[in-house]
Amino acid sequence: MTAEPLKTRRILVFWMPLAGTWLMMAVEGPFLAAVIARLPDAAPNLAAYGVAFAFAIIVESPVIMLMSASTALVNNRDSYLVFRRFTIALSALMTGVMVIIVMPPVFDTLASWLNLPVAVASLTHQALILMLPWPGAIGYRRLLQGLLIRHDMTRRVAYGTVVRLVTMCATAVIAGWWLSISGALVGALALSVAVVAEALAVRRMSRRAIRALMDRRKTEGQPLTLSNVVKFYVPLALSSFLAMGVQPMVTFFMGQSRMALESLAVLPVLNGLTFLFRSLGLSFQDASIALLGDHMEQYRPLRNVACTLAIVTSVCLAVIAYSPLSFLWFYDVSGLSIGLTEFAIPPLKILVLLPALSVLLSFQRALLVNARTTKVITWATAIEVVGIAMILWIAIQHFNSVGVMAAVTAIVLGRICANILLMPACWRATRDTPTL
Repeated sequence: MTAEPLKTRRILVFWMPLAGTWLMMAVEGPFLAAVIARLPDAAPNLAAYGVAFAFAIIVESPVIMLMSASTALVNNRDSYLVFRRFTIALSALMTGVMVIIVMPPVFDTLASWLNLPVAVASLTHQALILMLPWPGAIGYRRLLQGLLIRHDMTRRVAYGTVVRLVTMCATAVIAGWWLSISGALVGALALSVAVVAEALAVRRMSRRAIRALMDRRKTEGQPLTLSNVVKFYVPLALSSFLAMGVQPMVTFFMGQSRMALESLAVLPVLNGLTFLFRSLGLSFQDASIALLGDHMEQYRPLRNVACTLAIVTSVCLAVIAYSPLSFLWFYDVSGLSIGLTEFAIPPLKILVLLPALSVLLSFQRALLVNARTTKVITWATAIEVVGIAMILWIAIQHFNSVGVMAAVTAIVLGRICANILLMPACWRATRDTPTL
């Protein structure tokens, strides 16, 4: 990177296509939830879709950080070939795990453990079978997206997501209104077809970046080896695995709670809305990794943008949560019944802090990835997950709390714990930052 401090405009121009990508992905949840809510037997299908999505996410979780790792590590032909082999092996492993989960004896055991109603369990199993392509398609795509980000082609990342969103919408509409399948299966099919289409599109758009890497045979520093990749990536994969495990864990606790079915039905809708705002912070992580510089020369301008982004995202969500817009969103846009709409508004008010906390966490992770200090990320995520589990257990088992209220409270408090734990490591990583 240049020694001159980055202007805010330059940061925004680089980041905005990534933000657009995450925003488009954030539309998926509310859109599919709205489609399912308008099909027969909405409540059990929404619940089944939420549970299936939770399973798929936790299996996919180890490949989530491939984009960040690709952005940080791949800079020549040899590093690309090493990282591509690693990506293929990891994606194949996660697909194998998914196949094991959908085997009837294994799934029946999991459904019993989660205490899922029979109708919800059957729909969940069918939806998971349709989502088998997820880990492989997403893993390969995120490798290529990292290459595009590193080569300043962030717009192409956004173009790939446009392909995904259009494909998802078309599949959902066709399957929902012309095929006689349940709502949960409509959602699962739409997601699977969409991620495969996006992977194919990104592969085509990344050819120039791959050619540039194949022509670049030597760079400064030690060559990247498979053992280096494993040492760097395993803490990131563990952190993603632990983080994605939150949703199934929350599902398990809500299944034991008061008003379990209603809680399971509204949580995917709440997640979809909050993700619209959290996605802006999530997209800032990869932009920060790419722009920080080898010695974090651009820490201060990126920090300033992160602070502004944190405030704006949480304020915007608060405007919805504490106004009639919340009823408009849940009832008119998401298609929930009046009863479920009224049930969803109080937990949304608790979640208004989450977008700001997500921006902070993404920037903290970017600093630590840049500094090649990834182990502490795993520890912070572990503390977050343990904190969520403890709060859920106390709230549901000892105070008989409504499931979704216990869940959102635990999620916010757990995230605060993770942010606090990462602060000392981030301070050490940035204390020698050059003054620009």
